Amino acid sequence: MRAAIQEDVRAIGISTYNGGHIEFFREVRLGLDRQGASHIGLFGGGGGTISQADARAMKRQGTDEIFFPGAALESMVRFVREAYGKPRKRSGEISPDGKLAQALTRIEEGGAKSRPAGSKPTKRRRARVIGITGPGGAGKTTLIDELVLRFFNHGEGQRAARRLAILSHDPSIVGDGALLGDRATMINSQDDRVFMRSMATRGRAGGLASASEACLDHLTKQNFDLIFVETVGTGQEALPFRGSAFDTTVLVMNPDYGARLQLQKIAMINAADVVVVNKADQPRAKAAAAELGRRLSLNGKSQELVVAEARRHRDEGVDSLYRMLTKDAEGNPA
Repeated sequence: MRAAIQEDVRAIGISTYNGGHIEFFREVRLGLDRQGASHIGLFGGGGGTISQADARAMKRQGTDEIFFPGAALESMVRFVREAYGKPRKRSGEISPDGKLAQALTRIEEGGAKSRPAGSKPTKRRRARVIGITGPGGAGKTTLIDELVLRFFNHGEGQRAARRLAILSHDPSIVGDGALLGDRATMINSQDDRVFMRSMATRGRAGGLASASEACLDHLTKQNFDLIFVETVGTGQEALPFRGSAFDTTVLVMNPDYGARLQLQKIAMINAADVVVVNKADQPRAKAAAAELGRRLSLNGKSQELVVAEARRHRDEGVDSLYRMLTKDAEGNPA
């Protein structure tokens, strides 16, 4: 339900092969309604576990449709298009995350050229913005999730008040929507203090969407302490983090990037504030760190190099990276 509200979806589809479907669908419907998201539809099906009598009971509780084994894909697609092709009328008091999600949707659709109507910027200081990029398979998602855990473990006395946002980008190879795959692998980010929004690039090169800058600008005006912007896997020439919106930019590399010559071709090596050699358990990690260290030294800039294994709990490399990303201009923890 959290994901549905933050992504501002029009419907949730559930496939179930276990018992308890009547109670499960009912709780999803009630949970959405309690948070002012009654406009989000609900449909689903099951592999022979849902009877006709169950389906009737579920519809009385607010489920829009149940599909049974053998239902044609065309009929399911037709139903989704007809039932959810246009936004439903919203009613009730929606949650703060819901309001923020709707504002981002309006920005994506081009309906808000400035701050969306009804939004109230926070009076607190501007959130620290961290841009994280790197090729596909480098472990960016796992790394961000571990940084989220450290964010919540930092400052125990104010944990309840600390909030974090993640603006995650997905390639839209099929259709125009984001795949939301990152949510399935991010454990620590399944927390009410995390607002996560997925954006589809819709064919735009460079790793970000056309509305990313405007959406990020709106997020920085909200009540967040830290914002991560994750791009899709980027190529050699990509420089996604331009301008002054980002406090720190991070390039995440897999040790198996190929020959040393490849390091001369990756533009982000020249631009990133921090370069992370992730997956430090791989055989080539030490050699990769040495090669990258020599490559960064040629830039003559104060760039940092971190070796990490994000998938390992309590990894010292991730600890070090978190400290780098959250210290202020004077070197004090943020």
